[in-house]
Amino acid sequence: MAGMDNSIHHFSDLFAQLGLPSDAPSIRQFIAAHTPLAAGVKLPEASFWTRAQAAFLCDALRQDSDWALLVDQLSEALRPSERKGQ
Repeated sequence: MAGMDNSIHHFSDLFAQLGLPSDAPSIRQFIAAHTPLAAGVKLPEASFWTRAQAAFLCDALRQDSDWALLVDQLSEALRPSERKGQ
């Protein structure tokens, strides 16, 4: 099972994979700039992604890849009001 640790990615790794600045202040700024994401919009369909970024996010979710958990976490981070209202 030790090899499984190699496939675990960090949130900053997701931003780097997407070609975005991946330091903590840049991640916070990205989330602040794009929050809230409308409830009916799937993360890969958000207007702020490039085609390549959207394709990566969509594939990660569809294939349930190692990135899927982080993609889900990013989606939740962009929708904080939904969690508070429940």
